[in-house]
Amino acid sequence: MENDTNITWHEHRVTREERERLHGHRGCVIWFTGLSGSGKSTLANVVDHMLAARGIKSAVLDGDNVRHGLNAAPGMLKESHGEAFADRFGLGFSAIDREENIRRIGAVAQLFCEAGTIALTAFISPYRIDRDRVRATMREGDFIEVFVDTPLEVCEQRDPKGLYKKARAGQIRHFTGIDDPYEAPSAPELTLRAGEHTPEALAGEVIDDLVKRGILPESD
Repeated sequence: MENDTNITWHEHRVTREERERLHGHRGCVIWFTGLSGSGKSTLANVVDHMLAARGIKSAVLDGDNVRHGLNAAPGMLKESHGEAFADRFGLGFSAIDREENIRRIGAVAQLFCEAGTIALTAFISPYRIDRDRVRATMREGDFIEVFVDTPLEVCEQRDPKGLYKKARAGQIRHFTGIDDPYEAPSAPELTLRAGEHTPEALAGEVIDDLVKRGILPESD
């Protein structure tokens, strides 16, 4: 604990504003939230592709991908780091582990944002308080919550990973939307009806919203 007092925040010589001028656009965090199978990851990647085509600096932080590295489960860490390390730092899917998962990825997304990059995050992030805590760490206007509003029955029909089927069969416990709650955003910046429109059309809505907010410049 005594080392905690020796940690000091260092300001960068290249400011965020200077980086944004170099990039020609502002940094921000676009936080896609919704049920498993709602289309979050697909949508984030389509938006990322559209931004790249415009020369915009962006990065996708996907729930499954992050769980392979930064927020790996204990079972994935035991072989490489040992059981004690894995049990202490690995993240499962309990409520407290999900909270830490979102805290960590929120901190990473903020670093991208401060570097003048648009961070696209695709996580279920089922609890409203966890998303609000991430928002509270950022400047006003940096956190753009996008609710990918896809009905549960549509998500179950898609079920690309077979997770709903396993959850219904009792093979997966604490599965969001089945035996664990999903708390929809109370006032998201943008709501997308992913069960009614194509990912390309929805991504276009996101791009248009970023232009309206002054994060992206008007296209030529």
